[in-house]
Amino acid sequence: MADLAVGTPLDVYLAQVTQADAGLHDTAAVVAAIAEAAIGISAVIGRGALGGDLAASGEQNSDGDVQKALDVIAHERVTEALRGAPVATVASEEAEGVMVLNAAAPLAVAIDPLDGSSNIGVNMAVGTVFGIRPVVAGEDVEASFRTPGTTQLAAGFVSYGPATALIVTFGQGTQSFVLDRDQGKFRLTAAAMKIPAAAKEYAVNASNARFWDPPVKAFVEDCLRGTEGPRDKDFNMRWLGSMVADIQRVLTRGGVFLYPGDSRKGYARGRLRLLYEVAPVAMLIEQAGGAATDGQERILDMVAAGIHERAPLVCGSTDEVACVSTYYAGGKPDAGRSPLFGQRGLMRP
Repeated sequence: MADLAVGTPLDVYLAQVTQADAGLHDTAAVVAAIAEAAIGISAVIGRGALGGDLAASGEQNSDGDVQKALDVIAHERVTEALRGAPVATVASEEAEGVMVLNAAAPLAVAIDPLDGSSNIGVNMAVGTVFGIRPVVAGEDVEASFRTPGTTQLAAGFVSYGPATALIVTFGQGTQSFVLDRDQGKFRLTAAAMKIPAAAKEYAVNASNARFWDPPVKAFVEDCLRGTEGPRDKDFNMRWLGSMVADIQRVLTRGGVFLYPGDSRKGYARGRLRLLYEVAPVAMLIEQAGGAATDGQERILDMVAAGIHERAPLVCGSTDEVACVSTYYAGGKPDAGRSPLFGQRGLMRP
């Protein structure tokens, strides 16, 4: 594709994607539909409490989580947008089974309409995450989603924060767009995002530390020891409770994001869903020069057995992801060496 200047509208970019590869015409149309839905969702979020209680609890979703009002709004808006796009089936976090929109269409979309629901009502970033795959013909509507992440034709997310940003890839690098609220359209801000190979930040929910497996404990402990430990550098920890916000930071300035499995009931494979959270993020990260694994195995090689299957996620700067893998491979000693993770602690003799 020809080089595009900062400020280029999303529709112009999508036209160039299609011109460069006619096979991506339908995929580009789906991205355009999701972007249009996101503009509407952004407007709802921007009104906050003036538009009602967006954090009001409702029914349970497919994963047993209590839906918030904004979860339902986002799900309805993206579903309606996808009905007008070349989409056969949709696997959404907010629906128990696969939704059939247009059985004759060529594409299948896995989507989390609203990532970061716990941040609704406190004016923090939330997002929409999606992955687009070719349809697998046949009577089994789940077949299109039982393919490895490498089959994704495009992936992306929208983060609704101080600015509304669309991060997307068609397998030709990772691009960033920001919503121009005055014009009502997304405009290019980065034509080729690039994750530094090494960084000094990591993102993990430290409140779960006592449940982590030894390799994760050891990695985080060594980061906390800074220049006095084996990593020989000081780290900052960041955690926003919204995956899209944490991943956008990693894409922008590097670091590593960890959502591992742990010993809590139901968390052996973490909390994130492989199809509509982990695989799309992995494609974005790899296309920006980073790496994405479950601690050992490459995410994009994984095949989901069900549409709501979970997977651990370790992604970001290649050096840091590789370092985590060495802990899992037994190349580093287990944690438990300090009061932070040991059986004995500062407040417990």
